[in-house]
Amino acid sequence: MIFILPLLAVLIGYLIAKFLKPSSSSTFKLLLSFSGAYLLSVTVFELLPEVYEHSGKEIGVFILLGLLFQIILEFISKGLEHGHMHHNPNTQQFPLMLLVSLGIHSLLEGFPLNESSHLLYGVAIHKIPVSAILSIFLFNSKIGNIKAFLFLLLFALMTPLGSWLKLQFEFIQTYAAYLNAIVIGVFLHISTTILFEASKNHKFNASKLGVIILGIILAYFM
Repeated sequence: MIFILPLLAVLIGYLIAKFLKPSSSSTFKLLLSFSGAYLLSVTVFELLPEVYEHSGKEIGVFILLGLLFQIILEFISKGLEHGHMHHNPNTQQFPLMLLVSLGIHSLLEGFPLNESSHLLYGVAIHKIPVSAILSIFLFNSKIGNIKAFLFLLLFALMTPLGSWLKLQFEFIQTYAAYLNAIVIGVFLHISTTILFEASKNHKFNASKLGVIILGIILAYFM
């Protein structure tokens, strides 16, 4: 499942972008908020206690490094990881740097997935709206269908690749706690950004609050 579910999430996001109009859908925005709440909750409930159980105070440095690293990646991706796309859709050039940024982010996501099925579900749910937004950008760009398909395929494969590398190489497992701490920093930044930015002008939204609470409850009891 750690290999199949992330691929299915990207496929679902692609199909949503192909047949629906998620950019103008309130349901799509609620899905984004739910994914942020669920991902944040799983990180707090499971990943954080685990890394601190097996490591000392210095693990916090790696968490902060992960947070800072994600900020750097978002300078390149323009915030697509948390539901934004500010790239020029009329570009005719293959967005290589965007692929590199999303690829690194997705690769890191894959490292801890074999340790928690809840985290696997959270990452998969998070990938659906991200994949839909990415697909919309590629549809509207002028890079061509073949290059767009190649981009989506590479993006889809990066998370399973991270999980595979973790299982295959012992040195990655040796430093798993520190890698997971970096991923925690990445997740903390993405999920909190989703929750704080999902409401226009930060206005109170009962539906958004409801899906956030639902995401937290599901992450706790599942």
